[in-house]
Amino acid sequence: MDEGRPTKAKWWSRPRQGSPGTTHQPPAAGTERPAAGQTGAFPQGHAAQAEAGPAVPVQGTPGTGTERPAAGQTGAFPQGHAAQAEAGPAVPAQGTSATGTALPAGVAQPAQAERRPRPLHDPDPYSTPPYGEPGPWAPAPPVQHPAATPAHGTTLPAAPQGGTPPHGTQGPAPLHGTTPPPPGAAAPAPYGGAPQPGQPQGAQGAPRQPYDPWNQPLQQIGSLPPETREKQRKRARRLVVVGVALIALVSGLIGGALGSYLERNGVDEIELPQADAESGDRPRGSVAGIAAAALPGVVTLHVSGDSAQGTGTGFVLDGKGHILTNNHVVEPAGTGGEITVTFSGGDTAEAEVIGRDSGYDLAVVKVSHVRGLKPLTLGNSENVQVGDPVVAIGAPFDLANTVTSGIISAKERPITAGGEKGDGSDISYVDALQTDAPINPGNSGGPLVDSKARVIGINSAIRSAGDGSDMKGGQAGSIGLGFAIPINQGKRVAEELINFGKATHPVIGVTLDTDFTGDGARIADKGKDGGPAVNTNGPGDKAGLKPGDVITEVDGAPVHSSDELIVKVRAHRPKDRLDLTIERGGRDREVTLVLGSADGD
Repeated sequence: MDEGRPTKAKWWSRPRQGSPGTTHQPPAAGTERPAAGQTGAFPQGHAAQAEAGPAVPVQGTPGTGTERPAAGQTGAFPQGHAAQAEAGPAVPAQGTSATGTALPAGVAQPAQAERRPRPLHDPDPYSTPPYGEPGPWAPAPPVQHPAATPAHGTTLPAAPQGGTPPHGTQGPAPLHGTTPPPPGAAAPAPYGGAPQPGQPQGAQGAPRQPYDPWNQPLQQIGSLPPETREKQRKRARRLVVVGVALIALVSGLIGGALGSYLERNGVDEIELPQADAESGDRPRGSVAGIAAAALPGVVTLHVSGDSAQGTGTGFVLDGKGHILTNNHVVEPAGTGGEITVTFSGGDTAEAEVIGRDSGYDLAVVKVSHVRGLKPLTLGNSENVQVGDPVVAIGAPFDLANTVTSGIISAKERPITAGGEKGDGSDISYVDALQTDAPINPGNSGGPLVDSKARVIGINSAIRSAGDGSDMKGGQAGSIGLGFAIPINQGKRVAEELINFGKATHPVIGVTLDTDFTGDGARIADKGKDGGPAVNTNGPGDKAGLKPGDVITEVDGAPVHSSDELIVKVRAHRPKDRLDLTIERGGRDREVTLVLGSADGD
């Protein structure tokens, strides 16, 4: 059923000399064939054939040269060919052999082979032995011991006697003219066995050793050469390195993509960046450092009286509880009102008025039985220069402990404040320090401090977008024009108020013409109530001043109005000496006088 299809050798097949590509030599002349009923031996390397009757050519198959053994004889096929069993013998032509050649004279024609029954299965072209037992040509392989594979080029040892020779080894060839053994004789030793009787030793060729998978050296499982194990370890290390590199690359790509996505789109819960906590200490010259040093000594005053109430600021002068503020802050309290002092830490205490002066717009109140007071250091307003940094502290609109900063915009700025009463008794004249530090209603009475947290002025007035001429009229708020009483003047007045309950004012002893519109301060023709304009034996009378004189300079500084002259005079202490320049009859004169003293309200 596989005729015409090339066959593939199996592991159990053994190469035979009759295999394709092997040339069979015809038997030499005189070689006897076994007679009918005898068992003959074919040359070594051929398998035995057993057929009923003599081998005759198959009718209808001319020229094939196939012969079958005669009936009752057993013949051997050449090695590599499987035994064939066909239904019925093939009868050769008369006088010819099974191979189609003429028989020699005297050789009897084999008898007609008996017809054998056809087997149940077609012949196996692969010569597969019957199941359950090995064929007569396949001896059991010897026990093999695992051994290492020999190096390339090493000559293999000869196969043992009776064993299967190695693949590719040429087996012994049959000698020409060798008589086959008689029937019943033992079969010749296969492949490498001892030579049979009648075979010359020298005529036997080199043994041929066909391939036998059972005779190949085996390699022990689990026992690898050292170089193989080293290669495997190197390969494993390379795989690990490559794997780690790939993981790092993929992780980097994924992390970069995820970071880019989160940066563009963010997440549902947003957390904004913030600076870490820092120390609360600040340089002493900074605004924060100045405020930290001055705030403990600043207080807020709440004043209530019969008809008015108000809020202002003050600062502690000493450890006895004296507090300096503006007169217009405590004025609503009158004689029966209440004044409550609130310190920067939140503590409160009741205060009483020690003294006040409307001409300087200053007042001193005192708290009792209060410990831990923090008096502020007083500076020197004469040392202040335009452009110096300053800080204003107060309670604008009752916002306690408010800190604003600025610079000294000008010095000796003459201002007047008050005048609500109409008789001029409440007007204050101040030779003020001008600052652009924001000052608002409620800042009145608070300290204006320098870069060393020393008090250089008392915040008193602002110029607002309204009328702005008085301290209470600036409800519109600061526009950067604030004024403070110089601390040198405030110190003298505060000392007098604490020591005597009232302050003294320096005077020149003359009445001024407030209606004069010219340049300078003109002495009126008549005084109050019709009296003399120059007080008798007063400082002006002693210096030779006359009614109608126009004072144009004070200590070399020009004077443009009567209010400005009053501010210049009050900037001094009583008994201070002044140099005046007056104009009389169109001519300028120089006079010197010593300031007198007048009691304040």
